[in-house]
Amino acid sequence: MSAKTVPESRPEHPERVVKVQEAKTRLSSLLREVETGSEIVISRGSTAVARLVPVDAPPQGDRRRPMGFLRFQVPDTFFEELPEEELRAWEGDA
Repeated sequence: MSAKTVPESRPEHPERVVKVQEAKTRLSSLLREVETGSEIVISRGSTAVARLVPVDAPPQGDRRRPMGFLRFQVPDTFFEELPEEELRAWEGDA
């Protein structure tokens, strides 16, 4: 994971930037802020190193799983025709 410079605040996701030392001394109060929906970036100098966000925060951007993530193999039998009895069951004619 590469370090990023401290981001500019975005109106739709207001965030506050705090230095590591402040985060260490004020962690409890920062967590209370996060519980109310705030996002807090922790920086080391001018480099952002972490972000505190609510656990139930919606994911940012496109977080779809990449193709092949689970490396599931579809067996050849998947493409074979179903027996008539099973087709009728799927179609509600069982």
